[in-house]
Amino acid sequence: MGEGGARLSGGQRQRVSIARALLKDAPILVLDEATAALDQENEALFAEAVRTLAERKTLLVIAHRLSTVVHADQILVLEDGRITERGTHEDLVTAGGTYASFWQRRARAHGWRLEGARS
Repeated sequence: MGEGGARLSGGQRQRVSIARALLKDAPILVLDEATAALDQENEALFAEAVRTLAERKTLLVIAHRLSTVVHADQILVLEDGRITERGTHEDLVTAGGTYASFWQRRARAHGWRLEGARS
């Protein structure tokens, strides 16, 4: 690992930080861009852990990746520092606002790859 995790990659360092946060017995947990440096496989594992954790703790999840918040009880959309939308994933997609626009762009881009990229 190296001193202070110096030899860890960004994703590894992030997983260690997430593990530390999950082990704390705090009633409220703030996760700020917790999946930003994770690959898809680790993001899926993290999402499952968060769903389990949310059964007994209050979570505040800050994320740009929509897949990180899609199962949240409430999603708040911020624009210019103001809450412009609030609801579940289904509510926000149906409402047709900013969140729905982001979701549609994500759906169109899903599976997009650079030519010659490896699987």
